[in-house]
Amino acid sequence: MKNTETATAVTQTLQRVGHCLYRSDKSDVYYAILKRGCKQIKRSLKTTDRTLAQRRLSELQDKASRLNQSQGGRILFEELGKRWQESAGTGLKPSSARRLVVAVKGLNKYFGKMMVRGITKAHIEKWAAQRSVKAAARTFNQERATLSRVFVYAMRDGIVLDNPVEIVKRMKPSRDQIVIPSKEQFKKLIKAIEALQAAHEAKKLCELLAYSGCRLGEAVAMCWGDINFERRQFTVTGGEQGTKNHEVRTVPLFPSLEALLLRIRESRGDMVKQSDRIIHIDNAKTALSSACRDAGLPHFTHHNFRHFFCSNAIEAGVDFKAIAGWLGHKDGGVLVAKTYGHLRDEHSAAMAKRITFNVTE
Repeated sequence: MKNTETATAVTQTLQRVGHCLYRSDKSDVYYAILKRGCKQIKRSLKTTDRTLAQRRLSELQDKASRLNQSQGGRILFEELGKRWQESAGTGLKPSSARRLVVAVKGLNKYFGKMMVRGITKAHIEKWAAQRSVKAAARTFNQERATLSRVFVYAMRDGIVLDNPVEIVKRMKPSRDQIVIPSKEQFKKLIKAIEALQAAHEAKKLCELLAYSGCRLGEAVAMCWGDINFERRQFTVTGGEQGTKNHEVRTVPLFPSLEALLLRIRESRGDMVKQSDRIIHIDNAKTALSSACRDAGLPHFTHHNFRHFFCSNAIEAGVDFKAIAGWLGHKDGGVLVAKTYGHLRDEHSAAMAKRITFNVTE
C-alpha cells in the first residue's frame, strides 16, 4: 500500500498493476518504479504489452541490483573521465591518446563538476544543442563518442543504469571539396621546391607521397629494407607508430616510385643500410608552403598528394578495390568510391568523347 501511495504522489496518472509495475491510465504504456537504496528509479517500459513489460521490468531490476551504492556511485564526471581515459589510452598511438585527452578536457567544461549519476538525458541534449553550434562535426562526433564510452564504463562499474548519450545522433560532416593537384600543378610545385635552398629532402618526400599513396607517417618511416626491387614490391609498416589500422600491407612498386627510389639510392652512395630511412626529414611543411606561394599555387598539404595518387590511379583505369588495398583501407573500396567516384565518372565521360564512328552511308 505504501508503494502505491508513493507512486500516486510521484505521478497521478499511473496505476499499480503489479510489483513495481504501473500503467498509464491515458496511454496504457507500462512504467517501472522501484527503489535501489535511497534512490527511486522510474522508467517507461515503452510498451503496452503486459508480457513484454514484465520482461523489461526484470531486465531493469537486474541492472538496478548491480548499481554501486558505495561512495563510488557519487563520483564526479571529471574523476570518472580521468579513470576511463587512463584505461582506454593503454596501447593507443600517441596521436590517438592525445585525442582522448582533448575530448575529455572539452567534456569537463560542461560535465566536470557534475555527479555522473546525476547527468540526465536533458543535460545531454542541452550539451549537444550548445556544442553542435560551436564545434566542427569531427570535433563534436569525437566528444560524443568519448562521452558515450565514459557512460558505458560507468554502467560496467554499476554507477549508472543507462547510457543517456544514445539519444544524441552524430553530426553529418560537411563534405569539403577535395583539392587534388593536377599533373601540371604537381610538376610546377616540384620545380618550385627544387629552386629552394636545402629543400632536396622535401622534394623527395613530396614525390614519394605522390607516387606511393602513403600517408605522411607511413612514408617518413619507410626504410630501405621495406623495398624489394626484385619482386617489385614495397611494404608499408608505419614504423614504430604503425599504420592507421595497425596492419602491414604490401604494395606493388609502381614505375614512377621505382625510378624515384633508384635515384635516391644512387644519391646516397654505397653507405645505404637496410635499416636506414629513405627520407631523412619528418615533414615538408615549410618547403611546401614556400613553394606553393612562390609558384602561385593553392596551399597543398602532404595529404593532397595521396589524393593525387588516387586520381591518377583512377585515370589509369584501376578499380576501386585495388586502390583501397594500396591505400590500406579495409572496406573493399567503399570509401574510395564515395570520395573519388566523381573522378571516374568525369574520366569516363572524357574517354567517351574519343569514341567516334565514321560510318558512311
